[in-house]
Amino acid sequence: MILSMTKIYKFQDDISPEAFKELEKHQSLGIDTEGSGLQIPHRDKLSLIQLSTGNNDAYVIQPNRKNYKAPNIVKILENNKITKIGHYLRYDVSGLEYFLKCEVRNIWDTKICSKLVRTYTQNHGLKDLVLEFCGKKLDKRLGSSDWNKNLEELTEAQLQYCSNDVIYLHKIKDALHKMLVRENRVELFENCIEFLKTRIKLDQSGFTEDIFAH
Repeated sequence: MILSMTKIYKFQDDISPEAFKELEKHQSLGIDTEGSGLQIPHRDKLSLIQLSTGNNDAYVIQPNRKNYKAPNIVKILENNKITKIGHYLRYDVSGLEYFLKCEVRNIWDTKICSKLVRTYTQNHGLKDLVLEFCGKKLDKRLGSSDWNKNLEELTEAQLQYCSNDVIYLHKIKDALHKMLVRENRVELFENCIEFLKTRIKLDQSGFTEDIFAH
């Protein structure tokens, strides 16, 4: 089913074989998740998964919260040839790997990159990046929605909200990457991304504080 001006495709449990064939054609995909809270996986559950090709589309999937079996999504996440672009992937990758029992390969985090190159500001939220690089103002008020509702019960506004978290990521990545090259910080960014998996393991083990602090 397609909703609104953004092409929003809704799926229950997993993406369809047809959607899988379409998504695997792309070299990069925007990715985001919604949860029942921020304490994933200790208290809250993974509620929605959003993917985008960057062509003003969003694939919104509500996983089966009883078994989280989604083999087609797992194939996409584990495909090292597809760059997964996300904002604050520390949260998303943790939830995806814990619940879907997979390894998310080849990731690119816009929040980490923003902090490395946009040193002229303290504002590194997705809405700040969308405004600067895409000229759009995001309304984040629906972020506190009950994402565990049945997929058919989510309003068009809620679906548009979670779609907005992925449809701009390609353009933001392109802009930030140019800044990385300009500031000669590509290697530093790559090292941060490599460490991110360790940071996630620390989170899941209960070490949420900065272990490098005095």
